[in-house]
Amino acid sequence: MSYLFTSESVSEGHPDKVADAISDAILDLMMREGNTAYRCACETLVTTNQVVLAGEYKGIYNHLEVENAVRRVIRDIGYEQDGFHWETVDIKNLMHGQSADIALGTDTFGAGDQGLMFGYATNKTPNYMPPTIYYSHKIVEALTKLRKEGARWLGPDAKSQVTLKFNDDHSLSHAAKIVCSTQHTEDTDIATVRANVENIIRTILPVELITSETEFLINPTGRFVIGGPDGDTGLTGRKIIVDTYGGSCPHGGGAFSGKDPTKVDRSAAYMARYLAKNIVASGKASYATVQLAYAIGVEQPMSVYVDSDGNNFELTTWITTNVDLTPRGIINRFDLFRPIYSSTTNYGHFGKPGLPWEELDLFND
Repeated sequence: MSYLFTSESVSEGHPDKVADAISDAILDLMMREGNTAYRCACETLVTTNQVVLAGEYKGIYNHLEVENAVRRVIRDIGYEQDGFHWETVDIKNLMHGQSADIALGTDTFGAGDQGLMFGYATNKTPNYMPPTIYYSHKIVEALTKLRKEGARWLGPDAKSQVTLKFNDDHSLSHAAKIVCSTQHTEDTDIATVRANVENIIRTILPVELITSETEFLINPTGRFVIGGPDGDTGLTGRKIIVDTYGGSCPHGGGAFSGKDPTKVDRSAAYMARYLAKNIVASGKASYATVQLAYAIGVEQPMSVYVDSDGNNFELTTWITTNVDLTPRGIINRFDLFRPIYSSTTNYGHFGKPGLPWEELDLFND
């Protein structure tokens, strides 16, 4: 039986992503020395000309450097609006030292918290990501690239949503609906926005996916001039499905941005993706979901679970026998105490070349 499936993505100017970018930039400041004793869990709130930082840290924390990093992030995204401007935004820094009770677990490289993390991969796209999130990311990424190359009619804030129709055998049929809302300048009429954005989308999706049945909904509410944190509050960690697999597999609920790698919410999710991707890329399955579960302060995972169309028992046994799934083992494998986190903030934490958890080397070890 055929079916529809939908995923969404957001641009770097979406208020939640502005918050994520600030949190990851502060984390990168803490990680730049490569000191494994440093810790960071930064949460950010953004609204009209306000940035509020809260959370915990351990190590050298320079307040002026942090403020400069916040302004740099906002400037690089492109916000120079009356209601949100990198030069005039008010920054409240409420970060504090890490709790000694939490440090009891993380200082010994036990898991930084309890929780469950999922990784996923499929052979339906070149980067082993689900096709709906794959194309959703590409649309908003293309809009951002165009804006930064000089398309002044575009604003930083944008969202996309792709609904694909799948056949009985789970193969792709066509794009059923494509939704995109983008911030634009006040002097750009909506007809121009809709025509330009549809043309951009048509260059991104394969021609065979766009048919006479494909419906485009571009800025369906009409005007979208006020955007970003001036139009809506943004919070760190509120786009966890955009950050992962677009709803194609379960999610444990933990967010990534602003968290150092002792937080298994982040590092174990990267390991789960690594395992799933290597299972699929090696031809052992056409898709794979991997779950890892941890308890705070405990090194070994509580459980390891593989669901695929391969031999799940054999895969699980091989992983638990051959892969170090402790927080320290994950950190060492991917060299995670370094400032790489700002590169993960936008357009998903998975499917990007150059990230260590995207390497295809597991079954060569």
